Amino acid sequence: MRSRSRRRRRKSWLPGILIGGLTLVALLAVLVPIAASRMPLALCVSEPASFPESGVAGWKGEQLRNAAVIVSTATEQGLGRDGQILGVMTAMGESSLRNIDYGDWETSGVTNPDGERTSSIGLFQQQDWWGSAQERMDPATAAGLFYARLVRLDGWQEMEPTQAIHRVQINSDPDHYARFETDAVEIVDALSGVCPL
Repeated sequence: MRSRSRRRRRKSWLPGILIGGLTLVALLAVLVPIAASRMPLALCVSEPASFPESGVAGWKGEQLRNAAVIVSTATEQGLGRDGQILGVMTAMGESSLRNIDYGDWETSGVTNPDGERTSSIGLFQQQDWWGSAQERMDPATAAGLFYARLVRLDGWQEMEPTQAIHRVQINSDPDHYARFETDAVEIVDALSGVCPL
C-alpha cells in the first residue's frame, strides 16, 4: 500500500513541474526582450548615420545630431561628461536642440532688460554679443562659445546644473533647464559608445 501512495505522490508532482517550467519559459520570453529594449545605447558620437530613427529619450534626427556636435565640442575643449550634459541641457532648453535662425523676439516679443529686442539665434539662442550670426548659427562654434563662458565661471562643477547654465545664459528663470537634465544625461551616456578606428 505504501509503495502505491508514494508513486501517486511522485506522479502528482510531475504536472506541477511541467506547468512551472512552461510558466518560467513564457515569463522569460516576455522579460528578456523588455530588458534588452531597456539596455543603454552605446552610439559612436561621430557616426550620426548610425543613430536610431527612434532617437534617444524622444530626441531624434536633427536634435540628436546637434547633441552629438555639442558632446564632441565639449570633448575637444577638454570637458568631460558634466560639461557635455550642461551643453546638451542648455540647447534643449533654448531651442529644443534645433538650429533655428530666430528667437524670443520673433516668437514672443521678448526684449532685453534695456527694452531692446533680443537677437537670439541658433542652438543656444545666443545674442549679438556672443559672436557673428554665422558663428552663432554654426552648432560647433556656438557650443564652443557656450563652453568658453562656462569654464570662466568659478565653481561651475559644484553648482546645480541649471544654476550654472543660468549664470552663463543669463535668462529670466534660473530653474528653467532643470527639467532637461534627465534627458540630457541619457543622450550623453548614449553618445559615449566606442567609435571604430
